[in-house]
Amino acid sequence: MCLAIPMKLIARHGDTGTADLDGVRTDVALALCPDARVGDWLIVHAGFALTIMDEAAAAETRQLLSEVSGAER
Repeated sequence: MCLAIPMKLIARHGDTGTADLDGVRTDVALALCPDARVGDWLIVHAGFALTIMDEAAAAETRQLLSEVSGAER
């Protein structure tokens, strides 16, 4: 099973960037989201940003993932 998760873009370097989720940072390819800007929430899978999402949708998705995993926030 594959899972894409919302992450916040905290730095951009051309066609790549750094995304963060709760302090976990990863490098992401931005070729599929050329309009992504620092501060945007992205759906990330396997190191690729797939789409830009709004902050409310990102928060809702993160909450649902937390509930499914049984993790507490």
